[in-house]
Amino acid sequence: MRLVTLVAPPPIPRAAGSLPLLGHAVQLGRDNLAFIAGLREKYGPLVEITLQPGTRTIVVQDPELIRTMLTDLGPSLDKGRFFEKMGQLMGESVVTVAGPEHVRKRRQLQPAFGRAEIARYVDLMRGEADSAVDRWTEGEDLDVREAMVKLSLDMLVKTVFSGSINAETFTQLRRDLSVVMNGVGVRIMLPDWFERLPLPFNRRFDRARDDARATINEAIAALQATGTGTGDMLSMLMAATDESTGEPLTEDQICSEILTLAVAGTETTASVLSWILYELARDPAIESRVLAELDEVLGDRPVAFGDITRLPYLDRVIKEALRLHHTGWLVTRRTMTETRLGDWTLPPGTELAYCQHALHRDPAFFPDPLAFDPDRWLDGERSLPPGAFLPWGAGRHKCIGDRFAVTELITALATLLRRVRLELDPGRTVRPVARATVRPRTLVMRVRSRTAAE
Repeated sequence: MRLVTLVAPPPIPRAAGSLPLLGHAVQLGRDNLAFIAGLREKYGPLVEITLQPGTRTIVVQDPELIRTMLTDLGPSLDKGRFFEKMGQLMGESVVTVAGPEHVRKRRQLQPAFGRAEIARYVDLMRGEADSAVDRWTEGEDLDVREAMVKLSLDMLVKTVFSGSINAETFTQLRRDLSVVMNGVGVRIMLPDWFERLPLPFNRRFDRARDDARATINEAIAALQATGTGTGDMLSMLMAATDESTGEPLTEDQICSEILTLAVAGTETTASVLSWILYELARDPAIESRVLAELDEVLGDRPVAFGDITRLPYLDRVIKEALRLHHTGWLVTRRTMTETRLGDWTLPPGTELAYCQHALHRDPAFFPDPLAFDPDRWLDGERSLPPGAFLPWGAGRHKCIGDRFAVTELITALATLLRRVRLELDPGRTVRPVARATVRPRTLVMRVRSRTAAE
């Protein structure tokens, strides 16, 4: 008889520097992106950090293990710490729930992101991009990220919420969401007891969260009072029923989904647009290739839905921005039962996390990872191992609005770039900052009309 020797996997290493009561909050507070990015080189495929004392958080850094976590194990995992903190704003929404409830909520929202609806949105998106440029002044210094947030909000108002929620409502909502999203980012890094302290930070967070939900609830009540719908997302949610009870959705349920779409439709889109405008200003050769492609495909006419798949170089520019400047820095899951991940067995209640921002900058998969090089995507993703590039996540919880977002990015860029050039001061570099998402810390650029720039 042949004996088989079973070799136990090495123990999961623990990152240095954890403190009693605080865990790794100090390192995360100093520079969370640098801390997370440095873990792979030091510790390998899995490493334990402490976000909440008494709870294990395992950062998964190997692409195959990340893919396994998101796809193979996806149905058996809960959403984890990041989504619990997001739930403090959103409640139980398609983003924050897991399992059958997530599937039900996803089905309720899916019709707004179908091909026919997205095709209808392009003209509206383009109109908002043109209106944004009309408001800019030649030679002014523009806070680009704030301008892109406003543009993203305006596009969301006119497309998914056409007619039901006005721009003034969303402007107020934006102010509150900014406070809440920064607060969520901080709360992810700090132990839970911090939230119970009577600090001004916590009071601002609670007030902004309550005001955001009140703003949406007022919009819902106003639409209900009219007794008519407009065919948009809010009207669809008001007409929907809960699959488990057959009853209409409650005001809180509708509010949670609206807030989810408001966050997802502005924070991520605005940051990606900002980073692309930044990179094009830094590399005129890339910008010239984008403009040449737009001239060749569009001529003198505005971008239309049929053009979205006919701009391969612009598509590679967007893909490279989603690689180098991904907005996700800590995405979580949680084991509900004893779970096997690769060679390791994890007990129930283990937090799992991965960082798209760090994963997409790994030199093992992306040569010269800090260079913005759209041509690295000429061969698509064929040379990458599964799980190395996850711009929209993977598995059951893959972003529901990925096609909407790409259409929005292409439409906005094809419109803005042909009318204006945004210039950086010579030698200016912009650092990322990670709160709930990764965004430019400060990005001020000078507006030049395309004729003046040339």
